[in-house]
This record gives sequence, structure tokens and C-alpha cells, in this order.
Amino acid sequence: MSPLAAAKTLVVKVGSSLVTAAGRGLDVEAIARWAAEIAALVRSGRRVILVSSGAIAEGMLRLGWTRRPQTMHELQAAAAVGQMGLVQCYESCFRGHGLHTAQVLLTHADLADRQRYLNARATLRTLLELGAIPVINENDTVVTDEIKFGDNDTLGALVTNLVEADALVILTDQAGLFDADPRAHAGAKLVAEADALDPGLGAMAGGTGSALAKGGMATKVQAARRAARSGAHTVIADGRLPDVLSRLAQGEPIGTLLTAKTVPLAARKQWLADHLTLAAKLKIDEGAARALERGGKSLLPVGVLEVEGEFERGAVVACLGPDGREIARGLVNYSAAETRRIMRRPSAQIESILGYVDEPELIHRDNLVLL
Repeated sequence: MSPLAAAKTLVVKVGSSLVTAAGRGLDVEAIARWAAEIAALVRSGRRVILVSSGAIAEGMLRLGWTRRPQTMHELQAAAAVGQMGLVQCYESCFRGHGLHTAQVLLTHADLADRQRYLNARATLRTLLELGAIPVINENDTVVTDEIKFGDNDTLGALVTNLVEADALVILTDQAGLFDADPRAHAGAKLVAEADALDPGLGAMAGGTGSALAKGGMATKVQAARRAARSGAHTVIADGRLPDVLSRLAQGEPIGTLLTAKTVPLAARKQWLADHLTLAAKLKIDEGAARALERGGKSLLPVGVLEVEGEFERGAVVACLGPDGREIARGLVNYSAAETRRIMRRPSAQIESILGYVDEPELIHRDNLVLL
């Protein structure tokens, strides 16, 4: 059976070029078509979350702008204007099928904070239980470079992990992932199915496809990798195809299926893995890296060579191996200043150095996730 045919909870992401008819304004006909397909999925017993781009593009149209602005305040203004039309359109289309919609705007700060993460998770799960369709977008009216997701492909993957959905469906204006850029190589072939964690997929993905979209095929491949951490499969398909969602849900092989073949991470470790911005970095020695990667051990102060950045106790920090590669991240038990004082020292000396000891580990293995 196709993974999509068995999926009970789906996250569907639609891009700006589809939602706004390549920038010509909201494509009401396309939105109405997706609403009808999602309504059919809900009637069949499935639960669906919609992640939609398009607010900035719609705002640009309403404001008469022909080029995407570069300044943050102009982008935020366009998002504020466009979000009104976007939500109104979704509400109208779903209401015709007797379904309620719920607008949910998120930033990375909402998901990086453990309490807000749990609140968002509870809200989305409640909305699904009530039969409403959450329509999610990045909160572009307040987002900054430091906290933005960067693209809604990433947001779709994080929402997939947040609610532990079975599948992520990324609808785009391309047929799927090709083994080479089809715009430059006439012989490029569609990749029908692959392991989401296959390192070769990144080389196949090209750049951003349009002036309106922030993402490209590369961000979709990366989104599939993120979604796979919670055991979710990803499909990249042409959102312009008739009945595309219904056909995918019936198991029809459309687009590119990127399968998740890893054991899903536990919810708390999934939250750690999904951090896009981290408080700081710890450079660790070869022995500590080996203990983390092969032994499933905690990180001890003695294995830390260098501390980059400032942080307080409880922050999420990255652990870099001797080669500079991030191998893990976790919740640290001591502040940056304290860590600098106890690094390279055995845990038995923590109390004599700091005057107290909270934990013998710098990062306990229960609060650490390998990448």
C-alpha cells in the first residue's frame, strides 16, 4: 500500500506561485479546487493541515508592487495587507463544504520555546479534533531575519513534526524532483521514489524557481529530510493536476515520493532537532564525539574544547566535532560562563570550581539528539 493511501494525518503545503497564479492575484479557482479535495479527504476520515504561502504576493498585488520588496518593513506591510485576502478566500471556499477554518501564524520563536511549542501542538491537535482546517503561514508581519523559517517548505516540515503527521504533501508548479534541472537538461528524468535521507538528493535539487517564491527544490528536499525525523513521508507533486490530493490519497504514484525509513524521534528530541537557530556552539574532542555518536552517552565537561557564544542554563546548543560538523544538539545544564570554567575538567571537579554542582553532565543524553 502507498504510504499516502495509509496516511491518516496530512500536512499539505501550497506555494506562492500556485496560490497567486504566478503573481497575478489569488487563484480562487485553484484554492476552491484544493478546498473541495481536502473536504473529501476529511469526509473519508483523514485530518488535514494546510500550510499556505501567498500573503506577501497577494499584498504586493493589492499595493501595486511589481517587484518583491527587499526591506523588512515593506515585506511585513505586504504580508499584513495580503493576509486579509488570503484568509478570506480560504474561509469562503471551505465554508462552501461546511468546514470551519482556523488561521494560525507562526514564527520560529514560537517553536523554539518549549512552552509555546507545546501550546501550538495542543491548539493544532484540538482544531483537528474539532474538524476544523488549520491554515498556517509564517507570521511575516513580525518576523525578522533571526527568527524566520526562511520558506514555507521548512514550515510545513516543522508542522508535520509538531503534530506527528503521517505525510507531508508539497504542491508546487513542478512535476516533482528530477535527476537534473529539467529547465537546462532536456533528458532529465523524474525521480519517482527515493529515501528522504539519501545524500544524493541534494545534488539533484536546483535553485529558486520564481521571483515570488523563497524556496526551490532544494528546500523541498530539505523539508522531506526534516519530516522524515518524525517518520513522515513526503510527496512533491504538481498542484495544478486535477484531483491531485484525492489521487495521492488513493495511492496513485504522482510526482516524487520521498520515504521515511528511520525510526521516528521521540517528541522531546524532535523538538530539539527542529531548532533552526541555536544559542551557541560547543566544540568537542574526538573522544566525546565518539561517545555521543557510537556510545549513546551524555556530554561531559571534560570533552569540551571551546565555547562559542553566550547562553544560559537550559538553552539549546550545538555540539561540533573536531571537523566542525554538527553531530548533536541538546539542552545544556550550565551557562556559557560556567561551561568555560569547567570545560576540559572531570565532573568530579565541578563543585570545587563552581561552588556547587547541578548535574555531572553538561548535556544529559535524555536531552540530546544526534543529527
